[in-house]
Amino acid sequence: MKKKVTGIGGIFFKCENPEKMRAWYAQNLGLVTNEYGSVFEFRKADNPEKKAYLNWSPFKNDTQYFQPSKKDFMINYRVENIEELVKELKENGITVLDEIEEFEYGKFVHILDPENNKIELWEPVDKIFTNWYEGKTTK
Repeated sequence: MKKKVTGIGGIFFKCENPEKMRAWYAQNLGLVTNEYGSVFEFRKADNPEKKAYLNWSPFKNDTQYFQPSKKDFMINYRVENIEELVKELKENGITVLDEIEEFEYGKFVHILDPENNKIELWEPVDKIFTNWYEGKTTK
């Protein structure tokens, strides 16, 4: 199998007031924010001509999105060949929480690590982010 995880795709965390948190990070640390958080733009190490993206997103404390994990955070990993990876994970006895979902910006699935941290795996379509956020990213 080719590469599995190729990088971090997102950092998600719970907070009392996501709007206030986004504003604080914009004002004090210079993040370019949107209604979801901030999109960090970078270049792929093995193909510097191509842009790639990482999402930073604060969520309300009462979000159910991180369930069944009880943690206040979730990490999204960028992956290649998500179908093959899910098959291999299942063969290795890893808890796969859902079926692969596909959107115009990529494919997603969720798994649990040994300490029940929910992990989001994302096979991205970076071009969509380039079209949506050109000039509106944190660099």
